[in-house]
Amino acid sequence: MTFRFLFLLLFFSLNTAFAQLKTIVGKTEYPFWINVPETEKTEKQPVLIFLHGKSLSGTDINRVKRYGVLRAMGKGRKIPAIVVAPQLAKGSWNPDKVLELLEYVQKNYNTDLSRVYVCGMSLGSYGTLHFAGKHADKITAAVAICGGGNVNDGCKLATIPLWIQHGDKDFIVRMSESKKVVDAIKKCNPDADVTFTVIPGGNHGNVERLFHEDALYDWLFKQKKTQTENDF
Repeated sequence: MTFRFLFLLLFFSLNTAFAQLKTIVGKTEYPFWINVPETEKTEKQPVLIFLHGKSLSGTDINRVKRYGVLRAMGKGRKIPAIVVAPQLAKGSWNPDKVLELLEYVQKNYNTDLSRVYVCGMSLGSYGTLHFAGKHADKITAAVAICGGGNVNDGCKLATIPLWIQHGDKDFIVRMSESKKVVDAIKKCNPDADVTFTVIPGGNHGNVERLFHEDALYDWLFKQKKTQTENDF
């Protein structure tokens, strides 16, 4: 009886982790998962956008649950924000389509415009930095893991807090790809709020563990814009 109770409790816990999770299709260019906390009814919520890597691209949106923020939630992590996880069919992330997604969420949910966060891994890391590089005024902070970006966006990227992370054993996307962006940011503004973390022994896959650790979310959610909503 005890074993059965524990099994049912575990089953219930895993399913309630996704209790608020649903898909929205046809409203924006990218279909997406969204998880809205119950407190959204009474309190403005931060928004966290997760951009996946190439291996999760396609037309089966369930693939987006395989790693990253949604996988962490599936394993029980509680995230105090509206979580948005779009799917890319093919190619690269388009920053204007990511903005369309963000604006849809801001229009239809009770969001805090001073707390908008983006994170991504691999191709999603490139997407994160491309989005931040074009629409830095729309977001608060970003985390980019095992990817890279456009060095020409250095000055725009220097205007927001960034945490760029890369494993030193990544032979799929070389660590130099992240370092080039960091160097471009620092060249534009030596005092820019950018942190570059080298993960010893990190390869292109095992750095996914970062989405299951407190550090990533603690760092993101402590960032807040000083502007008022009228500045957006």
